Amino acid sequence: MVTYGLRMNVAKGLTGIPGILVGHASDTDALTGCTVILTEAGAIGGVSVGGSATGTEELAALEPGHVAGRVHAVVLAGGSAFGLETASGVRRYLERKGVGFDTSAARVPIVPCAILYDLGIGRADVRPTREMGEAAARAASDGPVEEGAVGAGTGATVGKLFGMAQAMKSGVGSATVELEGPLEGVLVAALSVVNAIGDVIDPRTGAIVAGARVSPESREFADTARQVKRGAIGGFGPENTTLVVVATNAQLSRIEARKLAELASLGMARAINPVNTMSDGDIVIALSLGAGRAPVDALGVAAAEAVAASILRAVRLAPSLGGLPGLA
Repeated sequence: MVTYGLRMNVAKGLTGIPGILVGHASDTDALTGCTVILTEAGAIGGVSVGGSATGTEELAALEPGHVAGRVHAVVLAGGSAFGLETASGVRRYLERKGVGFDTSAARVPIVPCAILYDLGIGRADVRPTREMGEAAARAASDGPVEEGAVGAGTGATVGKLFGMAQAMKSGVGSATVELEGPLEGVLVAALSVVNAIGDVIDPRTGAIVAGARVSPESREFADTARQVKRGAIGGFGPENTTLVVVATNAQLSRIEARKLAELASLGMARAINPVNTMSDGDIVIALSLGAGRAPVDALGVAAAEAVAASILRAVRLAPSLGGLPGLA
């Protein structure tokens, strides 16, 4: 019987997958920003939408039946729906480089975008722009992913059941899992931007790591899931989202990529409680680059682990900002 081992490696995060570049643009005064994942050679994509308060653009390009076939970047941004403007800057950047889907008259970059709501912290009248998207694309590199309160995670928060005053700071986290045994060399990596209404949980212990506090002055956790079961619904508005991108150097079909996104979402459920609510815009986007081979189920196990680890890193590496405590 073949067994599939997993080895965690967070050294580079998502950029540990060859062919992926990651860049951030951050406004630390207004507490907003965007994160750009470039796949200039094209990546097979898939998507799983778990939440009910999404804000997206060109998400259909990740569906198996879409004519484009490959995507050239993924953009994650703050600013609520206003932040969708950032994708235009990334398209402009890629067009100048000659990257895109060939049509009869032009080469058109395929750039799915997903946003989170960060207008409740910092300045609500300042949002990520087209220029910020272009700047993040220019800054993209294959170096270790910068984590914490940067890029799309600049204004990210968690534990908002009782309002922003009792929430905690969050941000961006990234991690890589390498398969072992006969699948050695196959990698699955995740980048998460955590802006959830729920608490972040350590799956190994079940303990709350970051989340809603019993009062603005306290560091004691209120236990969001328990409070919801008692009827508390104060923070349930369409202002929460966890955005995840998972990538692998294994070769997948478009249907397999969608399945990888679905399996990766299990990592979100392990590390956030509650999750995928009516007021969360939770999305997982999966990208396949390279020629490695591995069963989708094995990749999915690794993806769930990478996602859970990246979510924990998103809160553990976030500093205190905007009057909210962070763990960094």
